[in-house]
Amino acid sequence: MYSLEITPQVDKIFSKLSKRYPKQMDIIYKKVEQIIQNPYHFKPLKGDMHGARRVHIGKSFVLRYEINEEKRR
Repeated sequence: MYSLEITPQVDKIFSKLSKRYPKQMDIIYKKVEQIIQNPYHFKPLKGDMHGARRVHIGKSFVLRYEINEEKRR
């Protein structure tokens, strides 16, 4: 199983979002659980962001993530 590593920058963003958009944060947490279960399910990015993937969170947000097979993160 994979685990999640959140950078300090993302942690700060999530903290602000949870105060301003609590419903969207619930959706984000559910999507993160889906990513942990199957990280290859969502769309891979191309070009400069090759190696990263994205998942849409409602209409307003896109969550970009990378898979680290060495750490299974």
